[in-house]
Amino acid sequence: MNHFSDLIQTVLVYALPVLFAITLHEAAHGYAARFFGDNTAAMMGRITLNPARHIDPMGTLLMPLLLYFATSGAFLFGYAKPVPVNFGNLRNPKRDMIWVALAGPAANFVQAMLWALLLVMLAGSGVTERFFLEMARAGVLVNLVMWAFNLFPLPPLDGGRILVGLLPRPLAYQVSRLEPWGFFIVMGLVIAGVVGSVWLRPLMAVGYSLIENLIVGPASTLFR
Repeated sequence: MNHFSDLIQTVLVYALPVLFAITLHEAAHGYAARFFGDNTAAMMGRITLNPARHIDPMGTLLMPLLLYFATSGAFLFGYAKPVPVNFGNLRNPKRDMIWVALAGPAANFVQAMLWALLLVMLAGSGVTERFFLEMARAGVLVNLVMWAFNLFPLPPLDGGRILVGLLPRPLAYQVSRLEPWGFFIVMGLVIAGVVGSVWLRPLMAVGYSLIENLIVGPASTLFR
């Protein structure tokens, strides 16, 4: 019973941050693609802040819940429906795909900063309600995880598309050929602990440091 109660509390704390994180991440890809010449997402109604258009029943809802129960909350993973982008429609496909791919993680990092600012404001205003403070902390964590994980340099993740855009064409072609198996390779590396130890934790430490210096430190002085 306690385990179920903890699950409900965790879902309530993380629900809003997760919905914002995945919605703005995917919408940002669509906005960037349209800006650089591809209207595919716009025509399919995917440039929207409606979370329902981005939620994948399996990846966003069922998989995280199953993993939560299976690992007692030690390992969680999920995904949203990717925004469709036809890179061939971009004005300069090789260059512009970098900006389209960067848009999603950038949206998450901005959100992490805003949640951190909200946390400072709540604490500085004397708010002691644990639910709101935990939600703000969850907002920082969720968005930093999405920011760091999606930058992992293997397609179909955003970092892989950025890498393809940066590499010379022969190398870019070889890396892009990994895309059909990229998801399974990444999952294998995640389960083996490689992504967490080599990529996620170091990059998130950088993210937390940047937020501390750019947001938390300066904002805290205003509420003293």
